Amino acid sequence: MSKADILIVDDEANTLASLARAFRLAGHEATVCDNAAKALELAKSRPFDLILSDVVMPGRDGLALLEDLKTNGVAAPVVMMSGQAHIEMAVKATRLGALDFLEKPLSTDKLLLTVDNALRLKRLETENRELRRRVGKHELVWTGEAMRRVMAQIDRVAASESRVCIYGETGTGKELVARTLHEKSARSAGPFVTLNCAAIPAELIESELFGHEKGSFTGAAQRHIGKFEQAHHGTLFLDEIGDMPLAMQTRLLRVLEESEVERVGGDKPVAVDVRVVVATHRNLEEMVEAGSFRRDLYHRVVVFPITLPPLRARREDIAALVEHFVRQVCAQNGWKPVAFSPEAVEALREYPWPGNIRELRNAVERLLLLAVDGVDAATVEMALPRRETLTSRGMKGNADAGAGSGSLAERVAEFERTTLLAELERSGGHVTNAAKALGLERSHFYKKCQQLGIDVKAERA
Repeated sequence: MSKADILIVDDEANTLASLARAFRLAGHEATVCDNAAKALELAKSRPFDLILSDVVMPGRDGLALLEDLKTNGVAAPVVMMSGQAHIEMAVKATRLGALDFLEKPLSTDKLLLTVDNALRLKRLETENRELRRRVGKHELVWTGEAMRRVMAQIDRVAASESRVCIYGETGTGKELVARTLHEKSARSAGPFVTLNCAAIPAELIESELFGHEKGSFTGAAQRHIGKFEQAHHGTLFLDEIGDMPLAMQTRLLRVLEESEVERVGGDKPVAVDVRVVVATHRNLEEMVEAGSFRRDLYHRVVVFPITLPPLRARREDIAALVEHFVRQVCAQNGWKPVAFSPEAVEALREYPWPGNIRELRNAVERLLLLAVDGVDAATVEMALPRRETLTSRGMKGNADAGAGSGSLAERVAEFERTTLLAELERSGGHVTNAAKALGLERSHFYKKCQQLGIDVKAERA
């Protein structure tokens, strides 16, 4: 049986003492409380695996506490107990969301079984959420040497608690690497929580990361648990950390140092046990030198760097990726699998893929929609952007990728500009579709275009 952190609420001191002793002897952590008001504050201040509460108590009773817990967004399962139990009370408790209802005097075996069932249910709910989230998502698929080296790095660092920074262009699969690190770690049974720092407005990122209390600002209609608390005992993946505002970098640094967060509007720190993995397409070292990324935070998060190769540098994987995406897309849509001819696969290998694996996946889906009996080289040529379009905008294929003059930051900016222009061309100037293909929010796509001097209106014309 797994170790659980249990909150026990009862107005009888002897009951609290005997239950706490039974749980601790079984290897669990037990926190005791003798009234509903204090119990609510405790449950809001830290995540418990189970809350065990008496029904009949002075002041607010256990059923009122149960309502308060649900209203305040406390996710821990609640088990009610009473020496004055009757059917109506049990029915009401169940309707309010109680996991179980126990009659006093309590059997130790029954209590421990209840804890075991609660933990099992919580684990199943987490796994179900995870499975639902992963339906239709990519998996790490590779056959070549470039990704073999990456996988060796993942295997080396996954079992540790070391923080990892994943570098790579947009669409190379940075989140998949982070997820693989999580699944290979000792935290695999815990949650895997993600936050894209570039997709959240600066004024909301603090609340998303650390949570907020009800009424802490205009629009805060209820208490919100932040990403750090959601990731307790698991992994938090911060994508595009290079886009995090400097003010938030300072707060993030403190959380990494202290292992505790304070919700917006809160007055008590909440302990969190989280492994942080970050990713970025930017050069953080250059950002440190430019003063746009904190040096002390850089040294906190870039303990073990992993660099993902772009798709144009791992062309030997394209055949396996195409096969994987064909199975995936056909299964999602209920289609009969369609074969890609060797010539079609070769044509896909020759394409420079500025949008990397994400672009390849979208291209495979588009080709499957166009296919009748199969996908040949002619269909590929028809579905992909014209080579001269890419060349005229600076994307000259594998041989010249990354070539040019200027600093690394200037070259990265030029590559981003080329990628955005190519996606706009491919989508016929449709900004929403172009942003979706690149995994960006529409507002962030516009912002990027402005930064890179791209006139979206002109591209539509």
